[in-house]
Amino acid sequence: MKYPLGFLSFGKNIGIKDTSLDFAVIYSDVRCHAAAVFTRNNFPGAPIYVGRDHIKDGYLQAIVINSKNSNVATGEKGIQDSYQICDTLANSLGIAKEDILPSSTGVIGVPLPIEKILTACTSAKENLKPDNLEEVAEAIMTTDTKKKISYRTHSHNGNEGVMYGIAKGAGMIEPNMATMLSYILCDFLPESKDLNGILKRVVDQTYNCITIDSDTSTSDTVVLMCSGKLGFIPDRDFESMLKEIATELSKKIAKDGEGASKLIELNVKNGRDDLQVTKIGKSILNSPLVKTAIYGGDPNWGRFIMAIGKVFDEPIPYDNLEIQLGKISVKGASNETKAKLAEYLKSNEEIMITVELNTGNFQKTFWSCDFTEGYIQENAYYTT
Repeated sequence: MKYPLGFLSFGKNIGIKDTSLDFAVIYSDVRCHAAAVFTRNNFPGAPIYVGRDHIKDGYLQAIVINSKNSNVATGEKGIQDSYQICDTLANSLGIAKEDILPSSTGVIGVPLPIEKILTACTSAKENLKPDNLEEVAEAIMTTDTKKKISYRTHSHNGNEGVMYGIAKGAGMIEPNMATMLSYILCDFLPESKDLNGILKRVVDQTYNCITIDSDTSTSDTVVLMCSGKLGFIPDRDFESMLKEIATELSKKIAKDGEGASKLIELNVKNGRDDLQVTKIGKSILNSPLVKTAIYGGDPNWGRFIMAIGKVFDEPIPYDNLEIQLGKISVKGASNETKAKLAEYLKSNEEIMITVELNTGNFQKTFWSCDFTEGYIQENAYYTT
């Protein structure tokens, strides 16, 4: 495992809900160029308000995260709690409070156990360790079943640098931002220094192409921090590396969806434009009928027709439409073809779907998972 230079971190349990890790800090020994994108939910968490404020100047030096409690729908008190967390951590680390971005994830509508968190912030500096980001990846988990990590190395002018990303998310996920959190750290800077533009482009092609259950979390956050310790690299190299990491993390989130047994990858091809392709792609992957059919191995191809057709403001001529599961054409499938489709669905943990609209030349890839009894069990009793 490779790590970016100068980033120290830790994850620990401070007793927010249980005995699992529930608090984490990422710290850079230099002030970093930074960018972030946040949820577009109309009721964002308190840390989102503070994060938007602190990222305005394009710099960060630390991130503080708690899990098991999202600090959402907590009013002005929740916002002041987030500012106080940053203030207390800043005193411990000896940095400006404006250079800290807070995040919270977990149950909505419950006040933070602020004293526990402030106590943890006070002693943060003594807990920091180098090359320790796996601990953070564990501490930010809620209903996730596994840590989500991706990294790439890049050589430039004799230096080998690292871009390292972590994420959490398994339910309440259809990012529209840019409950999903992702933090990406790097030694290099792009030559243009346009972190905002690069991050937004990549998010739109990766994280915004995930859906678990069509619910846009109140806490979605993606943060990019670049120390620039190893200098500048061409924008195309930087963006390519970032996209690879974000794509890998997006697929890990989709595959780890609550109760999921299958990863679904949908490629919508030959569409008119991004708007048309995205509407139809999300309509397919947000359909409970499509998702349950994939879980059960039911070759009910009419559900795909339904999901495409219900996008009433984007009518697609039926004769134009082509749909494949794996490499099996499904439209008008015979009994023999249905048997092949059922076998494909039942025998694969990664289901590949291709939909050709034949209304233009635009294409885009989306990721999701099936719906199982496990999703119902996880969410029916989430707080009880």
